[in-house]
Amino acid sequence: MINSARPDSMDLGHLRREYLKGGLNREDLDSDPIAQFDRWFVQAKNAQIIDPNAMTLATVNDNGQPSQRVVLLKSFDHHGFVFYTNLESTKAQQIAKNARVSLHFGWLPLDRQVIIAGQAERLSHKEALTYFLTRPRESQIAAWISNQSQKISTRQILEQKFAEFKTKFATTGQLSLPSFWGGYRVAPSEIEFWQGRENRLHDRFLYTVTTQGKWDIDRLAP
Repeated sequence: MINSARPDSMDLGHLRREYLKGGLNREDLDSDPIAQFDRWFVQAKNAQIIDPNAMTLATVNDNGQPSQRVVLLKSFDHHGFVFYTNLESTKAQQIAKNARVSLHFGWLPLDRQVIIAGQAERLSHKEALTYFLTRPRESQIAAWISNQSQKISTRQILEQKFAEFKTKFATTGQLSLPSFWGGYRVAPSEIEFWQGRENRLHDRFLYTVTTQGKWDIDRLAP
């Protein structure tokens, strides 16, 4: 029987601080959002932020219910932002039906966020294979044995399967790319750069791609 008693409310209103890391001015922005992202990404790495390439990926299911999870950015350029995953996972199934996604980088030690809206497209087999071969062997084996997002009864089953495949591939040289594993490139249509400021008067700038493939830049109210 489910206990329907509600826990006492936890008041978190006192958890606040001022954002004093600096500001973001229009004249300091690069006209190219990818160049601006590269600048901030390098600064996040230099600040030794843990996993600066960690990003929240949001997708939507058939009922309009959003789902979020953290994935790792593996490359980016003017064509988009690349990540890899199991192609039978929940995220991949949702992308297959609605390729419009959102990415979020939360570089909180710098009081910064970057929010990207765009269209996800499957990478080619060649692109996925090229990256797959750079992964540690154990990560390659893990990709082979995990039916991502599927229910499993115990962790022991997963570990036994990993050990089984590790033995199976022991005499195998280069592992092949699983047919159910690949990657996506998110081609951006909007990119927002958010810098925290004192008194909650944050700096926000939104880049929006035009029909001519150029970028408009607008300041947003905090």
